[in-house]
Amino acid sequence: MTADSVHAIWRRELQRDDIAADDDFFALGGQSVIMVRIQGAFLEELGAEVTMDQMFLHPTVASISAYIESLPPHR
Repeated sequence: MTADSVHAIWRRELQRDDIAADDDFFALGGQSVIMVRIQGAFLEELGAEVTMDQMFLHPTVASISAYIESLPPHR
């Protein structure tokens, strides 16, 4: 499931275990360097190319997961 993978990536990159599906990336201490690492993990692990703009528009595990699921498969 995409949300489980996104949650695992966020926990790893933010170095936190206490992340809920509706927690805001920035409120959790997220910043641009972490965001770039998460973008790379999305591409490598999920095959999803997520732009920085979309990361700002979808700052929770739940919302970015739904966005990723709406994308066509990455080639």
